[in-house]
Amino acid sequence: MDNDAFDGAKAAVFIGERLLVYQRDRRADLRWSEMWDFPGGGREGPESPTQTLARELDEEFGLDLAAGKELWRHEQAADFDPALRVWFFVLQFPQAARNSLRFGAEGQRWDLWPVRRVLASAEVIPSLRQRLALWQTRFESQRLD
Repeated sequence: MDNDAFDGAKAAVFIGERLLVYQRDRRADLRWSEMWDFPGGGREGPESPTQTLARELDEEFGLDLAAGKELWRHEQAADFDPALRVWFFVLQFPQAARNSLRFGAEGQRWDLWPVRRVLASAEVIPSLRQRLALWQTRFESQRLD
């Protein structure tokens, strides 16, 4: 499963009770310019979905994937090209991880939002809201320890 052809990986990352989001750069050549996004990105070389996500979490926020708990992963067609496959993860990090966040070179700013705000905001990439809603309706109870 992890080694099948895919384009990239994104994650809804809980830091305590809130989701880590960042505002994408403002560029005409960038899909979803200035929208709020989740950590993750495109595959590089022969990476697995987990390796792609681990690299992106480190590059974008200085987070170590091993410090979080994977709650869910889901493969589906990419919103921008149905012929491509993408992976979506839901991860839980402790509240203390907030203190070690290091914002990388991509994006304008980051924030921690309640789930309700992410799901309701037209400023969040629509396909990510849909994936988060899918997880929430089926599996959110896993997050409660």
